[in-house]
Amino acid sequence: MEYILLAASWIIFYTVHSLLAASKLKRILKEKLGSAYKWYRLFYSLLSILLFLGIIFQAILISPSKIWNESPWIVYLGYMLATFGTILAVKSSKGWSIRTFIGISPLNEEKENLLVTGWYSRMRHPLYASLVLLFVGYLLVAGTLTSLVHLLCLAVYLPFGIYFEEKNLMQKFGEDYLKYQKQVPAIFPKIRHFLP
Repeated sequence: MEYILLAASWIIFYTVHSLLAASKLKRILKEKLGSAYKWYRLFYSLLSILLFLGIIFQAILISPSKIWNESPWIVYLGYMLATFGTILAVKSSKGWSIRTFIGISPLNEEKENLLVTGWYSRMRHPLYASLVLLFVGYLLVAGTLTSLVHLLCLAVYLPFGIYFEEKNLMQKFGEDYLKYQKQVPAIFPKIRHFLP
């Protein structure tokens, strides 16, 4: 039952995340809130953090149930994947302002450009790719049913999250985004990007 509740918590988190990021809702709120809309991103970030911390707290309360015997090689691989995921998240975030992303500095949508450099030239969603690496790494290190539930919920959400995010980006950047979408893969970069 506790794993079903954990999965339900992730469903709520991902649903709220996608609904609050929807262009249609943002347009409505922009009209209703007027100048106060500039703080919507901060509200969105704080709510996401609170929901995420609730999931972490819920997961901590579940007694660990191992799904395989621990192996130093599997744990090492898990740490490596989690490290690569962290590096990817940090490197890909260099192309945009963390303060704006969180909502501390309000976003000027008129001056926003489509980011296609750095890791964004290799994949359209490096932050999602970093999450996959982190969650797989966590599963390999912890080897628990809880960590498997986290990963499965992410795997189920990703196609929906990417679909809705790209719908928003197409509305915002139009033909430029369609062209970019055709040239650059979503999460898994082409091997040629890493060959000399």
